[in-house]
Amino acid sequence: DWHNQTIWIIGASSGIGAALARSLLSLDANVILSARRQANLESVANVHPRAHILAFDVADQNAWQSASQQLQDKFPQIDLVIFCAAKYQPERSWEVNANDAADTLKINLESVYHGLQTVLPGMLQRGNGGLAILASVAGYLGLPNASVYGPSKAALINLTELLYSDLHEKNINVYVVNPGFVSTELTRKNDFTMPALQTPEQASHAILTGIANGDFEIHFPKRFTMGLKLMQMLPYRLRFALIRRFV
Repeated sequence: DWHNQTIWIIGASSGIGAALARSLLSLDANVILSARRQANLESVANVHPRAHILAFDVADQNAWQSASQQLQDKFPQIDLVIFCAAKYQPERSWEVNANDAADTLKINLESVYHGLQTVLPGMLQRGNGGLAILASVAGYLGLPNASVYGPSKAALINLTELLYSDLHEKNINVYVVNPGFVSTELTRKNDFTMPALQTPEQASHAILTGIANGDFEIHFPKRFTMGLKLMQMLPYRLRFALIRRFV
């Protein structure tokens, strides 16, 4: 039951984050929408009475503290934080630029640590709350064209696993979300056919269903993600041979 739950979505200006915000608002949740692009957030919120716009740079640690202070009076308890902010540039290993890579890691990985430092103390003090981290099936395997994005998502999967181990007994729910291909601003950069492509609305439905079911890992669509999971189990020799077929 999402009624009157307070959900903070990091990266709510487009794609999956925006779709989640719209879905949760339709379910009578109080939704805090955060990202850098104020105008996009306003478009997503669409003057909904339960929407609260809080624009800031998620890669800036000081901005997190300021944002948290702004929320304290109106929303003293955050029930669930969903980390959706991401940057993606399709590139092979020989095309990687170190400065661009550092920027991607700041948004995809470092910003999550800033967020954890901001929201975890309150959740631990209350003894309840939830964290959902949007990783990717790109974190399952070393796939081509994801030279920085893939490792950042693999790190998020690892982080979420240890968060579950640390926080489960403290009554804090933890979820890792591993989508396949979803039609967003990021994936439109790809110049190849994306199998089992889903809409952000389909992704939002799968995520909210997974959370309602209490699933730790929420991955979709199954017809695609299960194949990658099977590849994870193969010896490297066979795994690399399969990956080469798609390069």
